[in-house]
Amino acid sequence: MAMLRNQATSLLRHEHLTTTVPRAKELRPFVERLITIAKRGVASGVGVKTLNARRLVMEDLQDRDVVSKLFETIAPRFADRPGGYTRLLRLGYRRGDSAEVGTVELVGSEFNPRAKAEGDAKSEEQKPKAKGVGGRLRAAADRLRGGKKSESAATESAAAVEAKAARRGAGRKSSAGRKMGSSSKKGS
Repeated sequence: MAMLRNQATSLLRHEHLTTTVPRAKELRPFVERLITIAKRGVASGVGVKTLNARRLVMEDLQDRDVVSKLFETIAPRFADRPGGYTRLLRLGYRRGDSAEVGTVELVGSEFNPRAKAEGDAKSEEQKPKAKGVGGRLRAAADRLRGGKKSESAATESAAAVEAKAARRGAGRKSSAGRKMGSSSKKGS
């Protein structure tokens, strides 16, 4: 029962949850019952029925923030829907134990896992480059980590490689290798 409550809390907080299919099948009616109770409480208006509905939901969900989100945003969203508030999407099989994995999500809140990555990429492109010492240090750290190189950095690194090769070549007196032979030390 505790795992079911924790999964319901997580599902209502994030509006999606990845778990095994049997757990997801067990979770769906539990969450739909909570949403129905919240829907009836919101539909009755402010009063004793709303308070009673909140208390009924609080028996199963201990997080006040999630309960307030359920009553303020999720229940009004499903006011016209007669049921079927969740959706189970099968994702495949887990690698370690081959358990069937699926995602449970609330209908109407289609979760896009790449949305955050796409948003980060857009904000990173629009970010202005700092010209100070800190900006140069950050750029150098990004280059060391394998980030994008600027054009000036690419030409600087190419020039550094050429200079290093020239120094290596200037230090040698002859191009012939050392004589291969026995060691000057004699074994004892």
